[in-house]
Amino acid sequence: MSTIEKALAKQKSAQQELTNNQNVEQVNKSLSATSSETESTIQTTASAQQQYVEQQSREIYIDNDKLTERGFLHSGGDAHHQQEEFRHIKRKLLNNAFGAASKTLKQSNLIMVSSANPNEGKTFVSINLALSVALEQDKTVLLVDADVLRPSLHRELEFENDTGLLDYLCGDTDNVAEIIYPTNLVNLKIMPAGSVHHLTNELLASERMAKLANELSARYPDRVVIFDSPPLLGVTETPVLASLVGQAVVVAEESKTKIEDIKRATSQLDEELAIGFVLNKTIKTSKDVYGYYGYGYGRKK
Repeated sequence: MSTIEKALAKQKSAQQELTNNQNVEQVNKSLSATSSETESTIQTTASAQQQYVEQQSREIYIDNDKLTERGFLHSGGDAHHQQEEFRHIKRKLLNNAFGAASKTLKQSNLIMVSSANPNEGKTFVSINLALSVALEQDKTVLLVDADVLRPSLHRELEFENDTGLLDYLCGDTDNVAEIIYPTNLVNLKIMPAGSVHHLTNELLASERMAKLANELSARYPDRVVIFDSPPLLGVTETPVLASLVGQAVVVAEESKTKIEDIKRATSQLDEELAIGFVLNKTIKTSKDVYGYYGYGYGRKK
């Protein structure tokens, strides 16, 4: 073999070795990228699974069968008359919240439910209204236990009164999402009252509460927020709450609530509120198809 041929063979061998090295480097890079992508996918999947588990652990389970046994609404038709009555009430509230009247009301999608005195059915009405709104196809509802002196949503719906409204107002948590709990009903979320505190009036009257109300009203344009509130008479917290909402529903018990009490109770509400009345525990007659609830609406005069 001549000197030239040897030189050409050596050059070819060097080029082949360089090509092999480049191929090996490309394979290594490809393997490294695949490994990184796989690791990232595994981490993402694990994170998603963890979030799902955490959400499931926070979810409040609404037992429709138990609610039905106790006279509450559910998605079935066993209490048709009751569902229809709450549909009528709900429709007026939704029209005020999202219709033409919403332009004249401050935070019209925030609704407080109260009564003149205790034990007249305000929590019963609050829950049924929330369950009825949750049946809407294009609306969601947040039910807030704002009866911070005597919280009862957790007893009625059978869940733990975990971190809630008062904990947020105290500054124990700064994340609003931590005090809003999902339920097994897609369109319904719940905010418990939270830990008992001796400064409930001051907390509800705080700037932090006002900002929370603004956030709840504005964050989701399709959301209705229902506050199960303390009675109006003898409780200083309720008028404070009333200043933050656009609508108020006052529950009265037939043959029990006095007209004078209703007048005194509503006199504490802001004149700009849209105020509705629900007559609870009425006696069904042959002339009344539904019988259990009546609803009246009007601006306070």
